[in-house]
Amino acid sequence: MKSVEISIRDTYGEALVALGHEYPDLVVLDADVASSTRSVLFGGKYHERFFNVGVAETNMVDIAGGLALCGLKPVVNAFAVFLALKTAEQIRNVICYNRLPVVLTGSYSGLSDSYDGASHQSIEDIAVMRAIPNMNVVVPADAFELKQALKQAIDLSEPVYLRICRNPMPVLFEHSESFVFGKIRVVEEGTDITIAACGMTVPMAVQAVEQLKSEGVSSELLNISTIKPLDEETLIRSVKKTQCILTVEEHSVLGGLGGAVAEVLMKHYPVSGDTIGVHDTFTETGGYDELLGKYKISVDEIREKAIKMTRMNV
Repeated sequence: MKSVEISIRDTYGEALVALGHEYPDLVVLDADVASSTRSVLFGGKYHERFFNVGVAETNMVDIAGGLALCGLKPVVNAFAVFLALKTAEQIRNVICYNRLPVVLTGSYSGLSDSYDGASHQSIEDIAVMRAIPNMNVVVPADAFELKQALKQAIDLSEPVYLRICRNPMPVLFEHSESFVFGKIRVVEEGTDITIAACGMTVPMAVQAVEQLKSEGVSSELLNISTIKPLDEETLIRSVKKTQCILTVEEHSVLGGLGGAVAEVLMKHYPVSGDTIGVHDTFTETGGYDELLGKYKISVDEIREKAIKMTRMNV
């Protein structure tokens, strides 16, 4: 599959500017990385509603909570690893405990901050965020889902963690039905295996599904953009048909998409399954594509595991 790629960072910054016109009570905060997160675009247009707090992520979350209590709609921006880990206490006790309408955007997620190494790569953020009560977790799969998800997150008036990648992503859903918060998108229907992916791995899964067709494997592809709350009904309906599932994520296999899926199926409909992601290790420094290959987050790994699983499931 050859697809047009769009900068996720620029799409996000442009979406903030557009929403700034629609929502006069929208305020945006950043921790001195606005040129990277692209919230700088909002700051250039609405400087009176833009707050650069400096390298003080924990303070930024507290400030966002105060702004929310004043009736504003704060959107907080930082690198995902620092937002999820450095500010976890403030997110838990200020934002989520009080169920404040704050959108927390974790940029440079997964391995996408590839050359800054393990200290900046974020492979634990989904696990941390989805464990906090009252937190919603969304991982858009392309630029069009991102724009729709951001608006719906602001309208939700609850805590939302929005996870976005640094790198450009292929366009998948420009001409598809709109993103719906809390719903799984069935990208392809199939009967032999369910493949569930999120974020940057959805385009990989699309390619793998096409290759699997030529090998006689009918794959049902689920784009799980909303990881919390998880659309249990659609997930269970799919695995009842295929009887096995493979999850794919740019995150640790501990506590992320695979963990969320396993928790639902363990309770409601246990089936055989496997995961693709980072396996309980700190990741290295290097090129983004090279790192994805090293940790076997790839089209080839999806295809090979799916073939192995369907043969075992016969």
